Amino acid sequence: MSDTHLEGPIGQTEPARGGRGRAGRHPSPKEYIRIAIILGVITAAEVWVYYLEGARDYLIPILFLFSIIKFTLVVMWFMHLKFDSRTYARFFVMGLALAITLYLVVLLTLQVFSG
Repeated sequence: MSDTHLEGPIGQTEPARGGRGRAGRHPSPKEYIRIAIILGVITAAEVWVYYLEGARDYLIPILFLFSIIKFTLVVMWFMHLKFDSRTYARFFVMGLALAITLYLVVLLTLQVFSG
């Protein structure tokens, strides 16, 4: 085995300290607090948009966009997907794409977007 990698708990290798890889790095408490503040700001923006009279026509797409941003932040930071293998990220993106497609098909079937 190369001296630039360390053996992981299940036989996986991760870069040794000072390596350029992403595996093994976890966010600091400061980063968690920063992401939590961002999530709080997005939640406040969701509530604010709901009470705007001019945004009624675009309420669903705006809230949908906010939910995608919040989902991405939670998955990438709190579930550590940002620091894991890209394969896991692809599975999450495929699942999200499938869920969005299904959601839009249901909305179109119920004719939500037709005035």
